[in-house]
Amino acid sequence: MQIILYLSVAVIAIAFLILVIYLAKTLTSLQVTLNSVSNTLVGLERQLDGVTRETTELLHKTNTLAEDIQHKSESLNNVVYAVKEVGDSVRTFNGSIQNITSSVNTQIELNKDKVAQVVQWGNVLFELRDKYKKRKEEPVQTYSADKSFPTKRRERSRS
Repeated sequence: MQIILYLSVAVIAIAFLILVIYLAKTLTSLQVTLNSVSNTLVGLERQLDGVTRETTELLHKTNTLAEDIQHKSESLNNVVYAVKEVGDSVRTFNGSIQNITSSVNTQIELNKDKVAQVVQWGNVLFELRDKYKKRKEEPVQTYSADKSFPTKRRERSRS
């Protein structure tokens, strides 16, 4: 029986040795994995620092750009107000022109007989002027002593 007891202790020792060997391999593998994870975390920390710096710079640039846009927007508002005032002025001017036009139309309606008379007198004056010009340009008939037929001669108009 003692042999069985020794054999059992030897089997337990061998099993324990195998368990320790596998446990050592597992722990070594775990240590390699943990080292790799540690290196990865160090790299991520460096990258995160770089991203944090870039994000901070981008935030500063964005704030500067927002301020610039705000100033330009205020300047543009002044331009929009000026254009609006020009539009109001043009609208007022158009209203004045319409008032003057309606006033002139009213006066023409009230005095259309007089206007017609003035137009008729103007036409008469133009006709008289045209007749006077025609008469000045017509040839004058003169008789010469040796010819019995009248000759036509143009007189020059004296201006």
